[in-house]
Amino acid sequence: MSDTISPETAKSLIGRETGVSPWLTVTQEQIDRFAKATGDDQFIHVDAERAAKETPFGGTIAHGYLTLSLLIRLGAEAANIRLDGTRMTINYGLDKVRFLTPVRAGARIRARFVLLKVDEKHPGQYLFKYQATVDIEGNDKPALIAESLSLAITEGG
Repeated sequence: MSDTISPETAKSLIGRETGVSPWLTVTQEQIDRFAKATGDDQFIHVDAERAAKETPFGGTIAHGYLTLSLLIRLGAEAANIRLDGTRMTINYGLDKVRFLTPVRAGARIRARFVLLKVDEKHPGQYLFKYQATVDIEGNDKPALIAESLSLAITEGG
């Protein structure tokens, strides 16, 4: 979806898939930068040779929280719902998060979003809850499933 819509139209989309991002390659460079930024430099993320020998993954894997953080980018690229008069949309947090399958360095991921709920928190402020599923290309099982929350602040908010 790319056009703006009314809150009532948004509510009519509950239960439907509202966006799918393009595929994104998760690189070792991204993993290394995330490890440095967070201090999580466990060998399964940053030492390809050791990870290939000592883990069932066959090489390095992305941090679960890196994959989760990429939901911001993937969500923006999925062209999710935008309300009429939106001044800004902010990340409001997450409800449930489950890491199901590790993402190997070099793998391609994408996110699919299903609208679960739309609530007007205050006049002109609408809280959206999505089920976000991050797929790994060529894998039947997703990398993660999360309930992602965003707050749209419209001109009236």
